[in-house]
Amino acid sequence: MRYFFIESSEISGATSIITGSDARHIKTVLRLKPGDKIGLFDGRGFEYRAEIIAFSPESINVSITDCFPSTAESPVHIVIAQAFLKEKKMDGLVRHLTELGVTKWIPFFAERSVSRPDKKQISARTQRWKKIAKESLKQCKRGRILEIGETVSYGEVLTLGEFCDLKIIFWENEFKLVHKELPKPNRQINTIFAVLGPEGGLTSREIEIARNRGFVTAALGPRILRAETATIAATVLLQYIFGDMGQKNLDKKPCF
Repeated sequence: MRYFFIESSEISGATSIITGSDARHIKTVLRLKPGDKIGLFDGRGFEYRAEIIAFSPESINVSITDCFPSTAESPVHIVIAQAFLKEKKMDGLVRHLTELGVTKWIPFFAERSVSRPDKKQISARTQRWKKIAKESLKQCKRGRILEIGETVSYGEVLTLGEFCDLKIIFWENEFKLVHKELPKPNRQINTIFAVLGPEGGLTSREIEIARNRGFVTAALGPRILRAETATIAATVLLQYIFGDMGQKNLDKKPCF
């Protein structure tokens, strides 16, 4: 079954209207017909089964036959705070983090961030990131779209993680691994706030500030990783240990 994104505001009772590029793709590329079944998701955690009713020049009318919570969302909410990277590396991260089930992504300026776009450039990039997140959602069939946070300073980003169950900052000069030597929390971890630095890494001063704000530091192994690789590796580790990519989750599901 083919899946398509739809704004929840476009759903009215048992019917909905698909417009824009998805409508054109359904009609001219896939050549679906009235009576064909499709899947929809609204980016807010719900999926829908639908049936095509009729075509109009600019839209497609569908009938909603079923609605249910998405089964592709992680049980743990992971927020990734990413220091600005050069060129189009940030675009790629939005795509990958959507696929990996991250809840929210917050760009920030670190001391060693080389890329420092102005407010107008940041606004344009933010709109681009939101578009990339929506397109990636279609590919990976998640039910909830990656939330793109406002670009903030380093001090502001630490404040945003204040009430999370686990506040962690990945640093190349640390030696403690995530799964072995992290402090054991006294409650179940439902929300994780992870901070990752720019190409030149976070400074010792920035790490000290984070530790004083209750963040724990952790390593990603003995090798020096590219900044964008480190972010992906950190996300996979957190999903494996606390989320839905680990063996404890796989053991509960049938192989086929």
